[in-house]
Amino acid sequence: MQLASISKLENFVDQEVTLRGWLYNRRGKGKLLFLILRDGTGHVQCVCFRPDMDPELFARLEKLTYESSIQVTGVVKKDERSQGGFEIGVKDVKVVSEAEENYPIAIQEDTPNIDHLLDNRHLWIRSKIPHATLRIRNEVVQAIRDFFYEREFILVDSPIFTPNACEGTTNLFEVDYFDEKAYLTQSGQLYNEATCMAHGKTYCFGPTFRAEKSKTRRHLTEFWMVEPEMAYAGLDDVMDLCEDFLSYVVERCLTRARKWLDILGRDVTKLENVTKPFPRISYADACAKIIEKRAQLLASGSDDEKRIAKDAMTEPGDDFGAADETIIGMIFDKPTMVHRYPKSIKAFYMKADPQQPEYALCVDVIGPEGAGELIGGGEREDSLDNLLAAIKHHKLPEEAFKWYLDLRRYGSVPHAGFGLGVERTVGWICGNPHVRETIPFPRLLHRLSP
Repeated sequence: MQLASISKLENFVDQEVTLRGWLYNRRGKGKLLFLILRDGTGHVQCVCFRPDMDPELFARLEKLTYESSIQVTGVVKKDERSQGGFEIGVKDVKVVSEAEENYPIAIQEDTPNIDHLLDNRHLWIRSKIPHATLRIRNEVVQAIRDFFYEREFILVDSPIFTPNACEGTTNLFEVDYFDEKAYLTQSGQLYNEATCMAHGKTYCFGPTFRAEKSKTRRHLTEFWMVEPEMAYAGLDDVMDLCEDFLSYVVERCLTRARKWLDILGRDVTKLENVTKPFPRISYADACAKIIEKRAQLLASGSDDEKRIAKDAMTEPGDDFGAADETIIGMIFDKPTMVHRYPKSIKAFYMKADPQQPEYALCVDVIGPEGAGELIGGGEREDSLDNLLAAIKHHKLPEEAFKWYLDLRRYGSVPHAGFGLGVERTVGWICGNPHVRETIPFPRLLHRLSP
């Protein structure tokens, strides 16, 4: 028995192989029965010819329930009309486990019920669209690791339980930690600042948590972030790294995950446009462009565009909302770096621009096509006195940051970094506007199961 996977059938043309998988779909035509087999690496059509098979087996296969696990033995044939370019001429089928009837997930559904699909997410991930999405997520994750490894960044995991918050405790999950109060991490950045002082260039990569009571398409309560940090680095170094990083990840998906993008029907020409350089504009310039574009959309935009415009800013001063980010994504056809936001709206650890102290040395990378903010980062305050003043200004407990302040007492240097949200990035690359479908089991405001 020569075992093979569907993704490697090109290596077994005109040879007999055995595939192990599940019945995804089937259809009959006279003496022919077509079984669509999935094995996790892809789908292939398996052609059963009644005269060549045991009559009882053929009759059983005609009624076999969807998602039954089966083992198919047959000859690999080239067929350009078939998905993947191959089909199997079946010689034998072994039913490993017959699934129950009334499989909860319809193979094709014109108006799917998203709540029903999420209730059955453990089964929905077998379907083609979520399956392809998670395959692309896998490629994104591997590309992230390869990018930093090739550039000599050291992976140093940060803790999930933390005694204090990066930006206040308003949107944190509080947990009992024996006799103490702890929080689920919202970022590994503060710990990254410690590890980069030991290794020069580090990153952490893991789950983070935000207790925002948000139902928008861009928010999850549990999501994954990758956060690099560099010693002896500033804002320009961060923007250069962001540019290289996103270009690398997108190129990897275009090269190694093209078939999954094709299954999603993704317009890859938009991804092919993600090349350096990226637009770099100041917060002030971005506000002016948003306000100008808002007026245009209100005057002559579509109904959807007018709804977006109504929620956009009318004057500078605030942080960008979803509508503002969407408008930036309309103006530019590739990720856009918006730098130097007002310091008053940024976290306590952001360093002020020496030339314009009212602005922070920070950057947000806003994706095109309504992707929103993909990356947030910047230069950290490296002065002990300035950091102490910022902690007091934000009314944070100085004692909780004692170890963090030590980084400024013992060998402080200019340093900078950023955080990228994996789910938003995967959603943008896939062309999927809702992040709930870019993670295997999403955690939302009112969803903790399955």
